[in-house]
Amino acid sequence: MLAILVLSTLYLVLSTTVHAQAEITSPNYTIQMPNFNSGAGIPSSTNYKVGTTMGQTAAGLFSSNGYRVKAGFQYIYSIIPFSFTISSLSINFGHLAVGVGSTVTSTLTVSAGGAGGYQVKASENNPLKVLGTSRTIPDTNCNSSCSETSAGVWSLNTRYGFGFNMSGNDIPADFTDLTYFRQFADRSSSENPQVVMSSIYVGNSRQSTVTYKVNISATQAAGTYNNTIMYTAIPSY
Repeated sequence: MLAILVLSTLYLVLSTTVHAQAEITSPNYTIQMPNFNSGAGIPSSTNYKVGTTMGQTAAGLFSSNGYRVKAGFQYIYSIIPFSFTISSLSINFGHLAVGVGSTVTSTLTVSAGGAGGYQVKASENNPLKVLGTSRTIPDTNCNSSCSETSAGVWSLNTRYGFGFNMSGNDIPADFTDLTYFRQFADRSSSENPQVVMSSIYVGNSRQSTVTYKVNISATQAAGTYNNTIMYTAIPSY
């Protein structure tokens, strides 16, 4: 939302001295207007500062070979620089027990000040796998069915595989509660990375928790299984 306050004052004087309004104040705000432009200064109070852009005949993104022009309020410098962090870059399940679902959590944090919000997409390079072999822990099918695009309840210890749950800010609606899991999109099977966090709004320190889960059967071959999860954070301006 863009709020623009335009204050116009007409002075009619018959002397050689001209006085311009330099500052307008109240208990809630201070507006500095050092000249006669239709909008100038930085309105502020204890809780906000407002930067203004006015007088443009066209706003938007204009581009050609060699340049890009960003015109309009949405391209004012952001007071919330874009940032993305992952609390843990190494997830270790330790020794797995048959029929006992093991979980490890990690926190994703996003700050986005662009007018278009942001997205975070996730994918895996392949299912959990013993390097140099064909041994894998398959992606989960949950209690009955789930996929990289749709979460399902995964509560039965007789259902095996690897998957993840999302909770917190800006997560997909299909993660109804902590029992709902998805597969990670598998790039080795040409599956496209999927959105796990998104918002069309400006936000500061938006956080979600990723719960990784793995459960193995009695026939799972012994070994050290691993894969790589890739998160891609995309700001929109």
